[in-house]
Amino acid sequence: MTFAAPPLRDPAGPTRLRQICLTAAEAYPALEEEFLSAKRDIHASFRIFDPETRLYSPAARALGDTWLDLLRHVLGRGVDIHLILADFDAIARPELHRLTTRSARLLRDLGASLPETAGTLTVEPAPHPARMGLLPRILLLPVIRKHLRRQCDMLNALPPAERDAALRDMPGLVRSLTAGSDGTLRPKRFSIPQVLPATHHQKLAVFDGACVYIGGLDLNDRRFDTPGHDRPADETWHDVQLILDGPVALEARQHLQRFCHEAAGKLPPFQPRELLRTLSTARRIPLPFIGPRNAVDDLREAHLRHLRTATGTLYIETQFFRDLPLAQALALQGRQEPKLNAILILPAAPEEVAFSSAGGLEMRHGEALQIRCLDLLRDAFGPRLFVGAPAQPRAVRDQGERDVLLGAPIIYVHAKLAVFDRRTAIVSSANLNGRSLSWDTEAGVALTCAEDAARLSDRCMTHWIGPDLFAPERAEFQTAARWRQLALDNARRAPRDRQGFVLPYPWGRNRDFSLDVPGFPDKVV
Repeated sequence: MTFAAPPLRDPAGPTRLRQICLTAAEAYPALEEEFLSAKRDIHASFRIFDPETRLYSPAARALGDTWLDLLRHVLGRGVDIHLILADFDAIARPELHRLTTRSARLLRDLGASLPETAGTLTVEPAPHPARMGLLPRILLLPVIRKHLRRQCDMLNALPPAERDAALRDMPGLVRSLTAGSDGTLRPKRFSIPQVLPATHHQKLAVFDGACVYIGGLDLNDRRFDTPGHDRPADETWHDVQLILDGPVALEARQHLQRFCHEAAGKLPPFQPRELLRTLSTARRIPLPFIGPRNAVDDLREAHLRHLRTATGTLYIETQFFRDLPLAQALALQGRQEPKLNAILILPAAPEEVAFSSAGGLEMRHGEALQIRCLDLLRDAFGPRLFVGAPAQPRAVRDQGERDVLLGAPIIYVHAKLAVFDRRTAIVSSANLNGRSLSWDTEAGVALTCAEDAARLSDRCMTHWIGPDLFAPERAEFQTAARWRQLALDNARRAPRDRQGFVLPYPWGRNRDFSLDVPGFPDKVV
């Protein structure tokens, strides 16, 4: 296979931040409008892209109810759409594998229904090319077969027609199953299934090579939330997405044209000037290895580079804070810079733990790793560290579940951003864990204009603290002490009397749940 991408053009002007989108209530209408404004081509890649997601902008709603209606209109105008959907390990993540296959099927049916004058719709379900080596697969075979038996039990409980429909969208699972004479499914004997340890985790779209939509937000109805977060806890989803114009969009398009070939080792990784990436490749001899070989770690290096020069305030929102090298570097900077404050906003619990009561070793080891990283920061920063977890200002009866924090339903944080001294910021699809910074395909951008970084910081801080309290011109709001005071004041109040969303991170509860599993690879979580 040969592939020749055009060389990077010299930037015609600086990259410009056009829009900050907090939550899908802001991001989804903006994304719809960019699709409707495209004139020639759209390149996109998402971890999840459900074409039956509802539409929200007035212009899109005038065309129909779902993204299928919007895409039909855009293609009908002659715009070419190239969409890469992440695919997943069919045994470990069967629901996501099924969603990808189903989404691709619906999109291909749409493309086949269009007239010849319409634009071209290219849909590629893309599993990461890396495979777990044979030795770790043999060691994990009891766990793999347990997952397979669970899926067989689920499928065998369905009526035959529903079972056939499910299997149609689970081709990766079918390869590991066999059917008896009565149609009952069971795992194949003497089989050691392949395991996909990494995924394409990025979420971005490029319009006519001139505009990029990038950040941490995928497209489906589960991820819709509003800045008010006035929904059941398991329907909240705080995320940040940016829309930028300029040279970074051209780089993002080239990345989307190349990254599958780069991950497969068919092209060497290119070096963008502004786009930040994580990229890994399949190992030539994977026999003893669990995961892929890291080939590009721009996002890790960018975080390290900027935090090593931070002297005032480091502000982070992330789904996971589990990367020990990053935590160690930040702790060192905290010791060396006595005026540096660190403010972290994290979810009170991981999604599966909070909303699905998951409690397996993987979840507990991930929590242990995060507690270890946070302990490093607390030892280094002392009172100059604040770790917060947001919750809604309303009470719930159940006080015992992980989706409740101090009597209130939690707000699930999925954003991935870091702001350094209000001068520079990074927004990406990457969590601050080993998987995102070493294995999965990730994409992001650094805002190097101080005005843009300060604008992003003020918008996010205002969101959590509340517009009635937050004052960007007051230096106290850049200190951990002020955030801690606000969080403790909220903790002492009844939920309905709280100001903003900020509460203290539940160190004790999460530490009790955690379990450090010796030998468990940190990059898996």
